[in-house]
Amino acid sequence: MATEYGQGYGLPTGPGHARGVGGRRHRMPAALRAPVEGRAWRELAYVLLSLPISILLFTYAVTMVSLGAGLLVTFLGVPVLAAALAGCRGIGSVERARARGLLGLDVGEPEPLRLKRQGFMGWIGAVLKSGTSWRALLYSVLQLPWAVLSFTVTVTFWSVGWTLLTYPLWFWVLPMYAGQDGIQLYGDEQRAIYLDNPFEIAVTAGVGLLFTLATPWIVRALTTVDRVMVHGLLGPSRLATRVVELESDRGVVVDTAAADLRRIERDLHDGAQARLVNLAMDLGLAKEKLREDPQAAARMVDEAHGEVKTALQELRDLARGIHPAVLTDRGLDAALSAVASRCTVPVQVEVDLSERPAPAIEGIAYFTVSELLQNVSKHSRATLAAVEVWRSEDRLMLQVVDNGVGGANLSRGSGLAGLAERLDAVDGILVVDSPAGGPTRVTAELPWRAERAR
Repeated sequence: MATEYGQGYGLPTGPGHARGVGGRRHRMPAALRAPVEGRAWRELAYVLLSLPISILLFTYAVTMVSLGAGLLVTFLGVPVLAAALAGCRGIGSVERARARGLLGLDVGEPEPLRLKRQGFMGWIGAVLKSGTSWRALLYSVLQLPWAVLSFTVTVTFWSVGWTLLTYPLWFWVLPMYAGQDGIQLYGDEQRAIYLDNPFEIAVTAGVGLLFTLATPWIVRALTTVDRVMVHGLLGPSRLATRVVELESDRGVVVDTAAADLRRIERDLHDGAQARLVNLAMDLGLAKEKLREDPQAAARMVDEAHGEVKTALQELRDLARGIHPAVLTDRGLDAALSAVASRCTVPVQVEVDLSERPAPAIEGIAYFTVSELLQNVSKHSRATLAAVEVWRSEDRLMLQVVDNGVGGANLSRGSGLAGLAERLDAVDGILVVDSPAGGPTRVTAELPWRAERAR
């Protein structure tokens, strides 16, 4: 039943959804407008600039590396080689800026040099050990043959296309100044065929139009290789990117843990601790009145008994917020059913797991669903909700669906944004599909790690 309910609110599909609500519509098809688009001219400029730039890069890299390698028999070879690699790193910065400006490729800065010791020798060692330096050198060498190929193909297609397309405008130049009837299609000692009658001129212009329309897509395919080279050789390595992500995730985890500790401290101070202090004062007053006014003392003891129950309930709620006992003892199915029973709307829960995940993943899954159901209670104005949990290969999947008013958004700095950051800290993903008017579907993915011996 829960599965059918979740599937009833499928994600929007179809061409309209793929295009996007705010997508710009063009009356002219992409194949026809490509030759006059700014993107096509920027990519053309990139290819034309690549050849002279790649010649300079190749000359610099080969000259400096050869010089450094030749001088390795002396001490001067090492600093020359380091200077060559440092120059290639600087060239990489220029090439990233060029790709950003002409190709729209935003490549992050690679990892900086890590100096193990200060001074000139420390800098040389850091440059020589840096993978970024050697990848930049490789780019400087490989760019030249590819630039020659892309330049040749681009200039050939571009010049032939526009030459043939504009043939009706300039074909009169050949008989007037070149002494021939038009573009020579075939010729030998006995005969020659020229494109000189209206039909042939029109066909020539049509062929030129095909070349002109195809050229931007050919150039785009060529610059795709440039994008791959710039991203792979001049951008940050996968290891460096992963290190940055882990450092960021560690900061999120530390901040989240600190916030949770402050919340627990505040809840204890303002809740159970304050009640226990009042309870101690009430019991002290009851003790003093026990002999003088037993009835008043009995009333005070009865009130203190009520305060004890309230304080115990607050401590239970606080312990449940830290880690509920039912989750440890009986797993996600029972724990999520308990959370669903406290929701203000009917919730159907379906947990399809053949084994329990690791306790850390299980706890994150529990608190994720718990917070999502709190959002359903507070903001959705829903009448039904459903929770589904299942395993898909090496991922633990969570999905919470409600038929409320929708409008939930990760970009508004709400609790969903904080929840997404927490999931991201453990390589998780949070996806929100909540169109205005509903329904709302929130899907979370967590890495699957099997339970060890508890």
